[in-house]
Amino acid sequence: MASSGHRSHEGYTSSPPSSDPHDPFGSQQNHQRFYEDGSEDPYAHRDTYASDNSVHNYQDGERYYGQHGYDPYNTDSENDVYVQRYEPSSESLAPPRMGVSESSTPTVVDFSGGARDAYPAWSTERQIPLSKEEIEDIFLDLTQKFGFQRDSMRNMFDFTMQLLDSRASRMSPNQALLTLHADYIGGQNANYRKWYFAAQLDLDDAVGQTQNPGLRRLGSTKPNKGNLKKGSSVKSLNTATERWRQAMNNMSQYDRMRQIALYLLCWGEAAQVRFMPECLCFIFKCADDYYRSPECQNRVQPVKEGLYLQTVIKPLYLFIRDQGYEVVDGRFVRREKDHAGIIGYDDVNQLFWYPEGVARIVLNDNTRLVDLPPSQRFMKFDRIQWSRAFFKTYYEKRTFGHWLVNFNRIWVIHIAIYWFYTSYNSPKIYDGTRSTPMRWSATALGGAVATAIMIAATIAEFSYIPTTWNNTSHLARRLLFLLITLGLTAGPTIYIAIAESRTRNQTVPLILGIVQFFISVVATLIFAVIPSGRMFGDRVAGKSRKYLASQTFTASYPSMTTKQRLSSFFLWFLVFGCKFTESYWFLTLSFRESIDAMVGMKVHSCSDKYFGDALCTNQVAFTLAIMYIMDLVLFFLDTFLWWIIWNVVFSITRSFYLGLSVWTPWREIYTRLPKRIYSKLLATSDLEIKYKPKVLVSQIWNAIIISMYREHLLSIDHVQKLLYHQVDTADGRRSLRAPPFFISQSDPGFKGEFLPKDGEAERRISFFAQSLTTAIPESIPVDAMPTFTVLTPHYSEKILLSLREIIREEDQNTRVTLLEYLKQLHSVEWDNFVKDTKILAEESAMYNGPAPFGDEKVSKTDDLPFYCIGFKSSSPEFTLRTRIWSSLRAQTLYRTVSGMMNYGKAIKLLYRVENPEVVQTFGGNTDKLERELESMARRKFKFIVSMQRYSKFNKEEHENAEFLLRAYPELQIAYLEEEPAKKEGGDPRLFSALIDGHSEFDTQTGKRRPKFRIELPGNPILGDGKSDNQNHAIIFYRGEYLQLIDANQDNYLEECLKIRNVLGEFEEYEVSSQSPYAHWGHKDFKKSPVAIIGAREYIFSENIGILGDLAAGKEQTFGTLTARSLSWLGGKLHYGHPDFLNALYMTTRGGVSKAQKGLHLNEDIYAGMNAFGRGGRIKHTEYYQCGKGRDLGFGTILNFMTKIGTGMGEQMLSREYYYLGTQLPIDRFLTFYYAHPGFQINNILIILSVQVFILTMVFLGTLNSSVTICIFNANGQLLNGTDGCYFLTPVFDWITRCIISIFLVFMIAFLPLFLQELTERGAGKALLRLGKQFLSISPAFEVFATRISAHSITSNLIFGGARYIATGRGFATTRISFSILFSRFAGPSIYLGMRTLIMLLYVTITLWTPWIIYFWVSILALCVSPFLFNPHQFSFADFFIDYREFLRWMSRGNSRSHNSSWIGYCRLSRTMITGYKKKRLGHPSEKLSGDVPRASWRAVFFSEIVWPIVMAVIFTIAYMFVKSFPDRNGDQPPSPLIRIAVISVGPIVWNAGVLVAQFLVSLFLGPMLDPTFPKFGSTMAFIAHTLGLLGMVGFFEFLWFLEFWDTSHAVLGLVAVIYIQRAIHKVLISVLLTREFKHDETNKAWWTGRWYGRNLGVHVMSQPAREFVVKIIELSLWSSDFLIGHVLLFMLAPPILVPYVDKIHSMLLFWLRPSNQIHAPLFSVKQKRQRRWIVIKYSIVFVLTAGVFAGLIAAPLILLKVLRFDCGLCRSL
Repeated sequence: MASSGHRSHEGYTSSPPSSDPHDPFGSQQNHQRFYEDGSEDPYAHRDTYASDNSVHNYQDGERYYGQHGYDPYNTDSENDVYVQRYEPSSESLAPPRMGVSESSTPTVVDFSGGARDAYPAWSTERQIPLSKEEIEDIFLDLTQKFGFQRDSMRNMFDFTMQLLDSRASRMSPNQALLTLHADYIGGQNANYRKWYFAAQLDLDDAVGQTQNPGLRRLGSTKPNKGNLKKGSSVKSLNTATERWRQAMNNMSQYDRMRQIALYLLCWGEAAQVRFMPECLCFIFKCADDYYRSPECQNRVQPVKEGLYLQTVIKPLYLFIRDQGYEVVDGRFVRREKDHAGIIGYDDVNQLFWYPEGVARIVLNDNTRLVDLPPSQRFMKFDRIQWSRAFFKTYYEKRTFGHWLVNFNRIWVIHIAIYWFYTSYNSPKIYDGTRSTPMRWSATALGGAVATAIMIAATIAEFSYIPTTWNNTSHLARRLLFLLITLGLTAGPTIYIAIAESRTRNQTVPLILGIVQFFISVVATLIFAVIPSGRMFGDRVAGKSRKYLASQTFTASYPSMTTKQRLSSFFLWFLVFGCKFTESYWFLTLSFRESIDAMVGMKVHSCSDKYFGDALCTNQVAFTLAIMYIMDLVLFFLDTFLWWIIWNVVFSITRSFYLGLSVWTPWREIYTRLPKRIYSKLLATSDLEIKYKPKVLVSQIWNAIIISMYREHLLSIDHVQKLLYHQVDTADGRRSLRAPPFFISQSDPGFKGEFLPKDGEAERRISFFAQSLTTAIPESIPVDAMPTFTVLTPHYSEKILLSLREIIREEDQNTRVTLLEYLKQLHSVEWDNFVKDTKILAEESAMYNGPAPFGDEKVSKTDDLPFYCIGFKSSSPEFTLRTRIWSSLRAQTLYRTVSGMMNYGKAIKLLYRVENPEVVQTFGGNTDKLERELESMARRKFKFIVSMQRYSKFNKEEHENAEFLLRAYPELQIAYLEEEPAKKEGGDPRLFSALIDGHSEFDTQTGKRRPKFRIELPGNPILGDGKSDNQNHAIIFYRGEYLQLIDANQDNYLEECLKIRNVLGEFEEYEVSSQSPYAHWGHKDFKKSPVAIIGAREYIFSENIGILGDLAAGKEQTFGTLTARSLSWLGGKLHYGHPDFLNALYMTTRGGVSKAQKGLHLNEDIYAGMNAFGRGGRIKHTEYYQCGKGRDLGFGTILNFMTKIGTGMGEQMLSREYYYLGTQLPIDRFLTFYYAHPGFQINNILIILSVQVFILTMVFLGTLNSSVTICIFNANGQLLNGTDGCYFLTPVFDWITRCIISIFLVFMIAFLPLFLQELTERGAGKALLRLGKQFLSISPAFEVFATRISAHSITSNLIFGGARYIATGRGFATTRISFSILFSRFAGPSIYLGMRTLIMLLYVTITLWTPWIIYFWVSILALCVSPFLFNPHQFSFADFFIDYREFLRWMSRGNSRSHNSSWIGYCRLSRTMITGYKKKRLGHPSEKLSGDVPRASWRAVFFSEIVWPIVMAVIFTIAYMFVKSFPDRNGDQPPSPLIRIAVISVGPIVWNAGVLVAQFLVSLFLGPMLDPTFPKFGSTMAFIAHTLGLLGMVGFFEFLWFLEFWDTSHAVLGLVAVIYIQRAIHKVLISVLLTREFKHDETNKAWWTGRWYGRNLGVHVMSQPAREFVVKIIELSLWSSDFLIGHVLLFMLAPPILVPYVDKIHSMLLFWLRPSNQIHAPLFSVKQKRQRRWIVIKYSIVFVLTAGVFAGLIAAPLILLKVLRFDCGLCRSL
């Protein structure tokens, strides 16, 4: 013990005296002046252990254990939970120093005598600066001084020791401790140091007024006041950093260790505060200052355990929790607040970035915390009023304004250039053909457009940043500059227009126009290139101290090499070079003729009753305006097209450069593989030459082959041909024979011989061989490699499949058992498995009885059970084998764990191969050898599964988890343990607990005893779950690196062998002998650290049918192709899954993901943006891959896309996007934009382009059908006397070009995957895969997916409601009923598709061109895709059973609540706008309603009122134009406006009449009839709905009749009516409806007339009126849904008549041969009879309905002449 005293004499005081009176590191004379209480300088070293009394006379025996004296357990009634003193488990440290071992750390007990050292690299023979015991004393001392929990202390002690052991295994222990301190506390890249200077704590270590008269001169409060000159702030910063370095350099190793320990103890219990790294820095700083004070040093009595948690962490936790939740009766209820009203983690954290923020922290008595001396602050934490300190630092408002602010450069580049192009080519509009100045000037207005965009962005930015902060000054400055620029770019046009109108072609206007044009070009270039954060006041590189924090934490982008930077600029030069050239020739010049033809065209001889000829004169101009918009949308889409093309080219070129392509000669890959294994996977530099490389390689290769054999990928015959064999040579020696696999590559027929063709083994071996051709970091010996942890969050994913799940169908709609399906997908592997099982069964039969060799025939039939289900006896060991075989081929946690545990095997294998002397040491004692290898694997690799729900598992889940622990004892499970509250009504207490397979069982509870059990401040799951789950388990990780793995991944032995190479990518193997504190900027410490290393994923669900393949293809192109180029271009972020993280870097900067509910839905990408903005590099490895499962069914894939889409919507609101968008340099910004938000915005634009285009076509159709079009012959002469005709030919050419553009944009989606396959698997496989996709109608899916993605983003930005959607991981073999699919996809896609189809019908009638067929296909895809990809959609019987279900779904839920009914779907889709009533009235049907916050009034006003009205007006104009021409008899028709109003409002009035009558009937008869006749409500509803339907159909037929059966006019009228009714409904819902009840009692009350006893309370008087409005809307919606549903069913009906259609359809969906086809479901005789009867009955109903529909449409067309009758009223309409 004594040694620690002497070691500490070299304090800080040896630094040279400083002349600065406010120097925290200055010499002793300054202290008195500096701290009025006489406490010392916070960094002046105090020798804690120098004097005897400072150890508080704790003798060794009683230290911390209180055998007499201090008892840690009875100091506090609150904390008696700690009384359960867990006995140390068998693997604790031995021999115990006294009584109980302090740190029950996992170490193997070598039973032959004594335990092996747990931290071998930190052992006494290695000149360690502090012994393990001394480090433990530091932890004990801190725990007593600050009241940390004992278990947390044990956990963090083990954490620290493993970290030191990991570092010391590749450098000297001294250097290990030094670099660790540099990384956590004081080094150049340490977050704590960066924060210390960013928050300006160096200007004076106390920011308070009392000690610091200099607060007024703080650079950030009032810059340039007093004596702070521009340069002095920079200078003072430099001198301060130099003083910091000296102080750090002079620190003793003891003190460094103490600081690390204190930081880690603060971090280990910080719970949600870990998400706020700078808040944690502040806590640590206060704790550190307090520890140095005499008050702390003289304290003899230890503080109570748990004090830190209660006083420091819990208040912060409660603040965060109460922002999002209120606690009602012990349950968390989500507050109805959107992000802009919630002070989230980032807002809290940012308070600590600025001195003004820290100054806001006040105590109960209104003293500011900063006014206290630093050493006293920590003890006042329990008195801080946090709610007064925190405020929003960025408003995440739901508006599209974020697009404008974050991506303003994108809009400038596109809209301004589009203006330049188009205005130059539209001279007729502004008379530019005759006036040159006017043409210059009008073109120059592009600059004004760019400036206007910037002004709008700046104004929007004001609303996202609190005006209290120091950000708004530069915004106001920018706005002023922009207004001046606007004057310069727009002003001259006004002058020129006036001057030119008087006299033409003067010189002054011409010069002015040219000057204006060049100013505009310069302005546009500046706005397009310079980030708005650097404009007029540089937030990114400005030297002022006030910008330091935002630079440090949001704009310290990692630098790129010159080569990378040039590639980046070159790529974007190519993209935009091609784009601007192609857009000009293809889009602008082709549009020019249309403009010339249409400008000034006026339509004659038409007039309207009310509007005269206004419509006629403006219709062409109106059409031209829509065409301009169309052209602009295509202008945007072009860029994305070129980005995809060049990005793919770039990525593939890079893959050739890296040596990854399939075109590297095949033979060479395999023949050289043994050499490459030796040189790249083994740490050969340290291997002595006495072992032949061949011997070493053979061990590695044989291990890989045998692992594949064990996974049943290879049969025994294959294995024999692939192994190295020992053979006798001629001279009697034994030698190794290489497998012929390596040698006989020249033989063309070799492939099938060695490996199953196209099997998993072939794929894995070829990837392994190919990956070793690339350049990879060198390996270092196993005992020198860093320790790393794999962390997997688990919620409710399948752990292991049960027998029942495998061999029984899910339900009636599933045609195949899971096992059958898996056998078909993996037939070779199943055969190998069966052979294995039979051998096992024979062996067990040998032991257990009858001879296995019976009659041959009998044994064949006897073997049937093996081939069917994999076992014959139902004993657990056999059934378990089948369960494991299936689980390893589905997406289960077992697959993930068994895959990741290959790391342990790989480490053992490498250690054994590289250290043959280890094998010799243990001679023949294999047990001892195995233990030695085990301990090495355990030392270097940990695997934690964070099973949030473990303590709440049901029996089956518990058994499965227990099975995992027994199979893999090294697996650690972190989980939450709950204890009921002490006091009545208190919060329950939660603990983070950790167990592994060695944890002993508690005899009383039967559960395993946790190794660590650490109390949390409250329920940790405050967000969407995953990030909180990771955060609570993160304290149990060990080592330097983390690999984040999802619970549906896989890994392979041969990939795990590359782990040392992958970890080498962090560039921390080469250890500098320099001290990081010797001098700043040493090249060894200068590089930005590598924060994240991305890895490839192989999607193992890619062969499972078309949808699995599409999902896999998307992941493949993004995760591999795009990631490769992004990492080179410096634009890659973190996307979760198999990425490796620099754990120390990430955990000191807010953890591995972010966790605010809703906002951080895609939690992992924020960790990437955070690391990127704070200077961490993000790399990508090509040579390592993990397996990953993807969603396989239509619904689950779209759920995943919805989750990604809504998550992207949330990202667009986030501050990270704001920082990246406004601060990144142009090339990196473009890379970031097009790889992330740009992809989703592109989807929105694609859907928009289709809608705008069809709208354009409708308007051109109105012209084409109403006026005479000029027709020319081949010589260009007018034909057939078309005098007075209209010249629209160029417009029709333009249409064709537009359609080609839209078509290309859709098809380009297939290019990346095709090229990726081409380079990696060759042309044949690429063409095959693409062909299979096209045959399986994948383009229809792409169209639909584009729409879903676009819809999820836009609705999220308008209404919110992003939530974590648990995406399905099963196999999609179940048929989903029509009504479920309809209700799921009607809102996002089907309604839009149906409206567009009717518009397309009008276009087809009036403007036919063959290209329109493409649109019919696309729009039909929007309507029918969900059904096309539904398994067995076209099965004859199921189709009609579905129809019955649809009719019942439409009419259910009116007498009693029903889970699945149209009325429930209708209410749910309305609540986004109305929201729910706050009061919880507790009713069973409330469970059906989700918790959706109400949208803001602004969002509702624009999206639900203004926009629908605009659309209705547009189509009414089109209809009125068509109707303003004389009819066939030459009469002027009556007013079309009145006609359309009558037809639109008529059905609504009719519904109101029906409902009034029904209400009165129900009100008087209901109370009598309803109790006796339970179907009374349903009957009333049925009558009302039928009448509503008749009204709707009747009014349409009436419109058609009024149009004299003219179909095109009737269709256009129908479009107008649909849009008008839609607008009326939306306005009624938005304006008149109050919030919904969470139950549906009002609906039942309306139909039954019984309003009493419905729990309506005071609302019983107001509800009938509200319900009346609701029912008017519902009747219309019900009728339209009824009609839409039938139209869809009529579309889907024809295929069911085709023979074998179900088989063909299944073959396309599942890619299984018909012979393997899925069988028909098995029904009992009774069920068959029932089904037959239903099919007969409902097929008749269906045919009759179809007949009625056909009649309503066909009859008028056939009986045109007959159906004419006179009616006076009709004539006036």
